[in-house]
This record gives sequence, C-alpha cells and structure tokens, in this order.
Amino acid sequence: MQLSRFTDYTLRVLFFTAVNNDRLTTLAEIAGFYEISIEHLRKVVHALSKSGYLQTFRGKNGGIRLAKDPEDINLGEVIAQSEGIAPLVDCMGQDCKLTGFCSLQSVFKEAQEAFMNTLRKYTLAQMLESPQLQAELITKGR
Repeated sequence: MQLSRFTDYTLRVLFFTAVNNDRLTTLAEIAGFYEISIEHLRKVVHALSKSGYLQTFRGKNGGIRLAKDPEDINLGEVIAQSEGIAPLVDCMGQDCKLTGFCSLQSVFKEAQEAFMNTLRKYTLAQMLESPQLQAELITKGR
C-alpha cells in the first residue's frame, strides 16, 4: 500500500502552513522549500481550501494559511479525503472464478480499516510536536 504523491504534498503543505501560521505563506515559498512543482501544489492547495483546511487570499500580498487549528485537523480524515476510500481490491468490479467463497477481500478490508483507524488517532498538531521539525520548517521556510 502506498499513498499518492498528491497526499504526500497535501501533508507537506499542511505541515508548512501550520508551523508558519503566524503569517501568510505562498505557493512559491512552499514549492521552493520542498523543491516541488508549483503546479502540483496549486491543485493540492485548491483541494485543501475546498475541504476547509486552508484559507486562500488573492492579490499582491496574498497567500495561504490554515483555516483550522492543527489540533482540529485529523490525519486520517485528511488522508481519506485526499486518497478516497476505495477497496484495496475490487472483487465485485471484475469477473473472478473465486467470487463467493474467497475471503481475501474481507481480509483486505479489515487491514485497510486498521490502517485508517491508526491514522485517525493523530492530529496535525501531534505530527508537529518535534522542536527540530518546527525549526526546520520555520528557518528554512523564510
């Protein structure tokens, strides 16, 4: 199981904006810090603002910042919105000679639920508790 690059960038944007939430940050600043495409970030920021995680401000002095407190941003919810919750294997969407007596789909469903339940235990604030991580995101980000 592997999360998409979109989800990776989603978490990176949330980390960066959370630590620098005393000011507006820009797509160019985040793209430069992480050395990633501004076009990819544009899509990520749009999705995060539509989901209510970010506020966006247009114009010369515009930028982005968190719309919620980091304590109120649940990691599992963010990842579920970013990735969607599709079955790991869609046995019903294809012809299979084992349909009806194979238990693999239920095992995968159980594993996926355990994965998501673990992620739901954590908030963005908990992910940012490390002073070293915060220092890196602040000093390198400015």
